[in-house]
Amino acid sequence: MYKNLHKISTVGMSTDEWLDHRRHSIGGSDAAALVGMNPYATPYSVWADKLGMTPPPEENEAMRLGHDLEDYVAKRFQEAAGKRVRRENNIITNPDYPYAHANVDRLLIGEDAGLECKTTSSFLNMRKCKSGDFPDNYYVQCVHYMMVTGAQRWYLAVLALGQGSGFYYFVIDRDEEEIAALAKAEKEFWSNVTTKTPPLADGMKATSEAIKVMFPESSDKSVDLFGYDSEMERYMALTRQIKELEVQKEESANILKAFLEDAERGESEKYKILYKTQIRQSFDLKKFAAEHSDIDLSLYYKYSSARPFKVVEKNKEN
Repeated sequence: MYKNLHKISTVGMSTDEWLDHRRHSIGGSDAAALVGMNPYATPYSVWADKLGMTPPPEENEAMRLGHDLEDYVAKRFQEAAGKRVRRENNIITNPDYPYAHANVDRLLIGEDAGLECKTTSSFLNMRKCKSGDFPDNYYVQCVHYMMVTGAQRWYLAVLALGQGSGFYYFVIDRDEEEIAALAKAEKEFWSNVTTKTPPLADGMKATSEAIKVMFPESSDKSVDLFGYDSEMERYMALTRQIKELEVQKEESANILKAFLEDAERGESEKYKILYKTQIRQSFDLKKFAAEHSDIDLSLYYKYSSARPFKVVEKNKEN
């Protein structure tokens, strides 16, 4: 471990205080998003979060489970690896990397190393672990912690839940080239944060959600789209391709439906088709309102706002 680390105790720290601290630098869970290895976050969504433009994610069941089982995973690791670990109740920062911090799960006793505890029910994660590999986003998080702390090794313990459940642990040794590459990516990203310059938006769900939260309502103004014609041309070309592919997809489906006729299922050596009748029940609000005009139905309407996105060629608007 580096000797010049700065530590802020998390003992007695409120959730709001902890969230405020994490917004002032890049944490281990952010790191994978910055290099495109987090399926749940992107550079754009992390950027918006650091600037307080989006609310912190609400704790879901998977997050709660991971937190509650952290101690169990650490105990299983000690049993399996024959190691001893201790809690590190601090936010760790390093003056060499002022844009980063580390909230580590455990540190090893008698070894220059740490431990990251994970719980997963993802089939892909379980398959990787079972084959002796580990998810990329877990790996980047461990590299980030070695970067901040200076540790020579990080252990990764994974508890897989559900079908195919099991316990796995891995050893990740310090790689200076990997650390330098991650540090460079994080430094460049933090420059975007300090200058409030958004990273280039991508097509991931996390980016879409961030934009939706940041700009929920439209205003009565227009902007000059100079320089964006190529992007709109790409959008229009992709829209046409999607429509063409949808027609081809429907053609393929119709060929198969025609062969099935009234059969509700079909199987080949490689595939299975389900084509079963389903009954859908819906409420006819218009008819109900006409037959019960004495009832004020406005109390039962649920309103929501949306901003439909549409690109049209000016000479084809009409």
